[in-house]
Formats: sequence, C-alpha cells, structure tokens
Amino acid sequence: MNLLIEFFGILKSTVIDVLPILSIIVIFQLLVIRRPIPDIKQVGFGFFYVLIGLAFFLLGLEKALFPLGKIMAEQLTASEFINAGAVISWTDYTWVYIFAAAIGFSTTIAEPSLIAVALKAEEVSGGGIRANSLRIAVAIGVAIGIALGSYRIVVGHPIHYYIISGYILVVIQTFFCPKIIVPLAYDSGGVTTSTVTVPLVAALGLGLASTIPGRSPLIDGFGLIAFASLFPIIAVMAYAQISQLQTKKLTESENSNAL
Repeated sequence: MNLLIEFFGILKSTVIDVLPILSIIVIFQLLVIRRPIPDIKQVGFGFFYVLIGLAFFLLGLEKALFPLGKIMAEQLTASEFINAGAVISWTDYTWVYIFAAAIGFSTTIAEPSLIAVALKAEEVSGGGIRANSLRIAVAIGVAIGIALGSYRIVVGHPIHYYIISGYILVVIQTFFCPKIIVPLAYDSGGVTTSTVTVPLVAALGLGLASTIPGRSPLIDGFGLIAFASLFPIIAVMAYAQISQLQTKKLTESENSNAL
C-alpha cells in the first residue's frame, strides 16, 4: 500500500515536470505552425505511456538502482572485506576499481541512447563505422573513467586536475584524429550518461564518499558522471587513430609487396 502511494506521488511530480514540454509542443503546433495535431489520439496515448513509464523508472531508481550502488560501495569498502590493518592505502580498494570498471562497461553496453547513436552512425557511414565496435570503444572509455574516478574518491584528489588534463588530451587528439570521427566522439561522451549508467554510477560515487573516512559525499561523491562523459571521447578518438594507423601500415605493406 505504501509503495502504491509512493508511486502516485512520483506520478504527480512527473506530470508536473512533463507539463511544460507538452504545453510548448501544443502552443507551437496550434499558434505558430497553425495546424491541428495529427493523430491526436495516438499522441495522447503516447504521452500517457511516457508518464507511466517515467514514474515507474523513477520509482525503480529509488527502490533498486540507487540502493544497489550504495550497498555495493559499502560492502567493497568494509574493513572486513578489504582486510586492512591500521593504515589503509589506495591499493586496498582494488576490488572497488574492478567493480567500478565492470559496472561502467556493462551499463554503457546496455545504454539505449548509445545503441541508437551507434546504429545511426553505422547507417550513415555505410558500414565504415561498425556499431558494435563503437559501443565497445565507448564502454571501455567509461570503464576506465569510472575506475579512475573511484580512485580519485579513494585518495581524495581534487577533481579539476583530472578533468582539465583529460580535456587537454581531447584537444590534442582532435588535431590528429580523422575528422570524420571527431563529432561522433564528442557525442559519444554525452549519450553514455543516460538512463542506465547515471543511477548506478551516481550511487557508487555517493556510496564511496559516504563510507571512506575523510571524504565528503557533497564534495567527493559527485563527479563520476564527468569521468563517464570525458573518457569515451578519448577512447573513441583513440580507436579511430589506431584504426587509421593500422590501415596505413596495411596499405604500405601491400604497396611494398606489389613492388
């Protein structure tokens, strides 16, 4: 019964959040474009399904994904698990980094927005960019980013050192990367931080900062999403650069054999 009451509360909040979007669409359709809404019945059912789906999704976040990320962080940092002595070093949290990388990779592979972008990239490029290769490259980038972000929380380093260094590397890669892949690489950083990845990653960061002595959930707990957005850009451009280098070597080898 309490769960049902909580669901209707979330549904009410969702309606309030979605109402401005619906209002803008209706106003532009009727007053600016000055045409009736096509298939208004179908559109109405679609918005109803969106509201119900969002409400269930938000309830699932609160009841499952956020608690799961926090529980895993607490268990992996518990003294009886890491078997640490009086002094705890960053190496005692090896399983935390492994879990962070694994959860970053797996959630990114399952990210619907990344799947959509990868399929469109393959379609537009005529198969030159393979959807699965792009998804794996992005997932590897997220895995590295989340693991490095977890390390930052453990050791307590300021986040801006990592982010500034990362974007300096992105700028350098941009000059040497094939131009066709640069916009896609930049977009890949955004599509990773969506419905599947964000809840678990955010919960992991807050859980780590809450359980590690000397860390503040507000200062140290947030920031993993930035790592999850930055490192896919680096990974996708690195993948393109490696592929370009391999193609160049193969071409040179074929030319030398022909001579």
